[in-house]
Amino acid sequence: METFILILLICSVLFPVYHMINSSLIMRNSPSYLNETCDKEKGISVLIPCYNEASILKTTIESLNALKYDRAEFIFINDGSTDETLKVLDDLLELKPISKKYSLTKLEFMPIKKVYQSKKYPNMIVLDKVNGGKADALNAGIIVSSNNIIVTLDADSILDNQSLSIINNTFEDKSIIAAGGMVHVLQGRKMVDDKLVPSLKSKFIVRLQLIEYLRGFYVYKASLAKSNALSIISGAFGIFRRDVLLEVNGYRRTVGEDIDITMKIQKYLGKVPGSRIVFIPEACCYTEVPESWKDLYKQRIRWQKAYTDCLVLYFRDLCKTVLSKRLSFFFLVDSFFTGIICTYVIVVSFFILLFFINPLSLNKIFIYLIFSSFCSFIYNLISLRIARKYAFRLSSKEYKRLLHTLIGDLLILRFFNIAVVCIGTIAYFIRKEGWNKVSRTGRDYTLEQAS
Repeated sequence: METFILILLICSVLFPVYHMINSSLIMRNSPSYLNETCDKEKGISVLIPCYNEASILKTTIESLNALKYDRAEFIFINDGSTDETLKVLDDLLELKPISKKYSLTKLEFMPIKKVYQSKKYPNMIVLDKVNGGKADALNAGIIVSSNNIIVTLDADSILDNQSLSIINNTFEDKSIIAAGGMVHVLQGRKMVDDKLVPSLKSKFIVRLQLIEYLRGFYVYKASLAKSNALSIISGAFGIFRRDVLLEVNGYRRTVGEDIDITMKIQKYLGKVPGSRIVFIPEACCYTEVPESWKDLYKQRIRWQKAYTDCLVLYFRDLCKTVLSKRLSFFFLVDSFFTGIICTYVIVVSFFILLFFINPLSLNKIFIYLIFSSFCSFIYNLISLRIARKYAFRLSSKEYKRLLHTLIGDLLILRFFNIAVVCIGTIAYFIRKEGWNKVSRTGRDYTLEQAS
């Protein structure tokens, strides 16, 4: 039993070490897509699904209107909101009904009641449709969109001013059919000279997520993308070729539409040799994260259910190619075996050791906690080092907050995430959920200035 546990512990360390090394190697060379030059702007359609987003829309619209990209089309999809989302959109955009033709496809979505165009900003469109969930809303947006590059953006997300231009250059490479952008924590930024710059002057729970997002994207996603094994393009900021989305029949109605569409596109890659999915850390968006433990728990349970849903759906195909495809290997061995199976075994083992408590078992628990904490701390340091390359720099006054945050990550968030994995996996088989929205702050971030 002890030998088996030791093997599990080794596995739980090997993959993080691999991702740290792999992501660090990426920094050595400029990615090929940044060497592409494109003098002409491509048409880009930005899809923004909205369900009860009235409180955040003013900030979203102001940020989109400030983007310096002429050929962008912004499509808000009001997915049967029960609040004043449509009224707020009308007040802010001065909507007028239009006739929008679109071809019938295999994409499934609930009926579109009306299509509107903004009188103030002609490049902003609003779809008012019957509620069907986020995947359903995105499918409707894909059908109505006019351009072959599709960006999916959450309503509480703000695009960086350079993001669309970077996407434009990146997709000059015809082999790239989908990409994930960098998602930063919006509350972890402050406005200075009309720019959002990093700041740790926020709630403790927000700072914990800020560090988590840095390592999740700059280390984990970057490493998987480099290994051609990226399994999740974040729903908060994803980029796709429209013809590819149509080819894979769009989004499936599920609790985790972002991981599902990524897996479908990964499967499509096998039919088109040379095509690829990339991660673009230079293209950024800023998204609002939960500010209470209750909302964070709801969000993370939904994420775990989403992963479990795709694991169940694609398990047979993944098993067949686990030794021949990197995506299958990392999904099953890294995410499933190490991330879920090892977590359950270690948690159960700890309870057994505590139940049959003796000095030797206490020593083993203590040694494991020290060793795993050290590895996690190094993981965080690597992510912060990589983040500096992408202009994530803190003032010297904030290093004390940073230290407190890193300690909190080791002592609190790490064990919180372990609990979420255990509970969320079981909860999936009890009850699936839809949007499972968390509370919005409703703050106007464009007005928040550095103190």
